[in-house]
Amino acid sequence: MDAHNLFETPVTYRLIRLEYGLGLVVATALFLAHLDEVRWLPALALFLYIDLIGYLPGAIAHRRAGGGRIPRTYHVLYNVTHSLVTQGLVALAWTGLSGAEWALLALPIHLFGDRALFGNSLKPFGLRFEPRTHPAYERFRAEYAALSPDTAPEPDTMDTADEERRPAGRFDARAT
Repeated sequence: MDAHNLFETPVTYRLIRLEYGLGLVVATALFLAHLDEVRWLPALALFLYIDLIGYLPGAIAHRRAGGGRIPRTYHVLYNVTHSLVTQGLVALAWTGLSGAEWALLALPIHLFGDRALFGNSLKPFGLRFEPRTHPAYERFRAEYAALSPDTAPEPDTMDTADEERRPAGRFDARAT
């Protein structure tokens, strides 16, 4: 993936999951190393609230809709609660109000676990709430796989075609 090709190949996707896996191992190791200092009620609440607000309402709506479209609100709730930025702000606010504590590691453990173990990331509006391969992605994947290094167009050729389709005034890092 790069700024012009917003997709992952199976290999890059597994590497990203591996990175989150390392974060999960580090956060879990720190949590376990300080187990006797963890306040369990806050740790459990911090771990669970992410899914209670962000996942369960959307999952219920998705099932009630028979797997069809649901309001974007559920995607937004999921994305906000499953964001490292949001949970970083929650941790900062918690620390400011109550002080730093080991229970806060429940936040990265939840997020890193979702990404590393289950492969979950943020939910785009154009996809179903529960993962299912989009037909357009299947077509893209088949076309992308059919290209080998011997038959792929030269990058400059693709860039020239892109320039003709690029809207005027759009920032392009390659132009600087």
